[in-house]
Amino acid sequence: VSLLDEEGNQDESLESKTLSAEDQVKDHSAGTRVVAGQIFLESGKSDSQSENEENFHSQEEEKESSLEELNSLEMSNLLNKDLEEAEIQSPVLTAIGGTADGEPCHFPFLFMEKEYAECTADGREDGRLWCATTYDYKKDQKWGFCESEEQSNKRRQMQEAEDVYQIGMKILNESSKKAQKKVAYQYLLKAADMNHTKAMEKVSYALLFGDYLKQNIQSSKELFEKLTEEGSPKGQMALGFLYASGLGVNSSQAKALVYYTFGALGGNLIAHMILGYRYWAGIGVLQSCESALTHYRLVANHVASDISLTGGTVVQRIRLADEVENPGMASGMLEEDLIQYYQFLAEKGDVQAQVGLGQLHLHGGRGVEQNHQRAFEYFNQAANAGNSHAMAFLGKMYSEGSDVVPQSNETALQYFKKAADMGNPVGQSGLGMAYLYGRGVPVNYELALKYFQKAAEQGWVDGQLQLGSMYYNGIGVKKDYKQALKYFNLASQGGHILAFYNLAQMHATGTGVMRSCHTAVELFKNVCERGRWSERLMTAYNSYKDGDSNSAVVQYLLLAEQGYEVAQSNAAFILDQKEASIVGENETYPRALLHWNRAASQGYTVARIKLGDYHFYGFGTDVDYETAFIHYRLASEQQHSAQAMFNLGYMHEKGLGIKQDIHLAKRFYDMAAEASPDAQVPVFLALCKLGVIYSLQYIREINIREVFSHIDMDQLLGPEWDLYLMTIIALLLGTIIAYRQRQHQAIPRPAGLRPAVPQQEPPPEHQPPQ
Repeated sequence: VSLLDEEGNQDESLESKTLSAEDQVKDHSAGTRVVAGQIFLESGKSDSQSENEENFHSQEEEKESSLEELNSLEMSNLLNKDLEEAEIQSPVLTAIGGTADGEPCHFPFLFMEKEYAECTADGREDGRLWCATTYDYKKDQKWGFCESEEQSNKRRQMQEAEDVYQIGMKILNESSKKAQKKVAYQYLLKAADMNHTKAMEKVSYALLFGDYLKQNIQSSKELFEKLTEEGSPKGQMALGFLYASGLGVNSSQAKALVYYTFGALGGNLIAHMILGYRYWAGIGVLQSCESALTHYRLVANHVASDISLTGGTVVQRIRLADEVENPGMASGMLEEDLIQYYQFLAEKGDVQAQVGLGQLHLHGGRGVEQNHQRAFEYFNQAANAGNSHAMAFLGKMYSEGSDVVPQSNETALQYFKKAADMGNPVGQSGLGMAYLYGRGVPVNYELALKYFQKAAEQGWVDGQLQLGSMYYNGIGVKKDYKQALKYFNLASQGGHILAFYNLAQMHATGTGVMRSCHTAVELFKNVCERGRWSERLMTAYNSYKDGDSNSAVVQYLLLAEQGYEVAQSNAAFILDQKEASIVGENETYPRALLHWNRAASQGYTVARIKLGDYHFYGFGTDVDYETAFIHYRLASEQQHSAQAMFNLGYMHEKGLGIKQDIHLAKRFYDMAAEASPDAQVPVFLALCKLGVIYSLQYIREINIREVFSHIDMDQLLGPEWDLYLMTIIALLLGTIIAYRQRQHQAIPRPAGLRPAVPQQEPPPEHQPPQ
């Protein structure tokens, strides 16, 4: 899906992600290999590695033979159809008009002492394509047009549209200024008006999200419908999203499913991801772990193949609810002042600041844009000061290569050696990679294993990952799936995407572990959510921060469809706050309820409590205390939420959705106070109230008259008890009267010592005009 980020460079990476039918057929076998051990070794695999790969493939094929047969049959039919169409569409060209109307074109033919193997527009001012029907045009003068005038006009129009599109894309990719990007979109709009498919895709998404064009759901819907008619997978996926979320159309999950399916068949990765989530959660379809696994694995293969040594960009998952309560605390974003302070330290020669800023610019994230040029400069400064970490990261940058740093195995090796000699785990891991794949040095598995072990012992995730891969594939060591699993688990704890991917493959195939479809799907889902489209999370957050809630909510809704829990809760939060005007007021709470429900299903505590609140107060649904009680109980038992415990105490106290029980109410209040210090004050007040209620209830339960009737005052205080009582009352009355009289005695003041009353200025509204 063409999702533009703030830099506008996301589309090209995703453009290549639309799979052909042939790619989808290949993908099932390609996805069965462990990325960490194979991705970087396409050109020179050893015999043992090839054998290991074949073994791994055979295991996968046995596990998924039925799935393979189904997909290969389906795809082979599509490929056969394509071949048949190709045969039909490529007959011998026949000349139209000219001096040889109806005669077949002759290829090659000679014109102006140059041979032509296809039709040409050379020699014509109108640009129409023509061909000769004999070899020598000058000698025989036999020619005709290759296209009708209508076809010629259409071709020229499409060529003009392509030129306009390329100008727009050039401006878009080369500029970082918002004004320039808006200019680029004017070119894309012009190309879209000329029915250029890629331009229509770009413009339709820009209109949907409000990226550099004014948000217009209706116009984007019309473009998506047009693209869908032309068979565009991106258009089909987007139209499915509109029907799923009810934006610009009446919500229809059935239609959404149809369009998502067509988009996935066309190779759209976002559509595959959405279907994977729907099958996993059972949304609009019967829950099917195996179907979810198929879709998620296909997407994960492509995400994993894009992962570089530097690990790619960092995904920022900012919760709007937390951000509103504690601005900047929950997001992990660095304040501009703090970044400037680090830059100041770096300029003054602070090595740690240089390395930190280098890593921030290398990976991007925390409010800092990815910038390899600045990363290289900071690492260079720190490396010159003798910092081993900076040397190792320079080695990584040279090993990988980019527009800024030319790829050089020799230079990378020098930096890795320097860092490794100083005991740096990043350098040791880089050196291990060099020996494993023969980059600048002869392949040496023993040395690779040695350096990976050193790096892994220091907790470096790349070392752990590569060590796991060597044990998995039996490279330089005896194949050991248990050891592989151990190191992949360690690397996954450090958050390495490829570690999650490798673990998912092992659980999906039952290699070294008991096969677990559920675990495999969760791991593959984690990998998929680290794809390029995750950058949309930051774009949506920036839109919300800039006050554009409509743009933010649409972006979060699409990410929510893909299964991002943080996007589901953020979309629900915006709807809950009634900040999105594109959603009708009557639909706000029901839609928020839907997304709170999906977020709660993925384990988000606040969402579970919100579900309880919605059912308790009747937001977007009928008031249902029993259901509210169930949600609060789940949040209390599964996530130990103090808020949920407090709510349960209140419901027991009032007897809402459950039998009234003051003892259980006190128990839940006490549990809430233990679970969170913030709950102690409200719990104290609630317990005070509960104590009063309990006392009143106790008094109500005993009969006061009956108690007094059993008391014999003569026996208790003697026969003269009434005289004693009257005396006590008289004394109390006399004391009160004497006290009151003293209060009213006024002490006279001398006339001249009365304090002056300061003159007060009248309020501003009563002041006379000047």
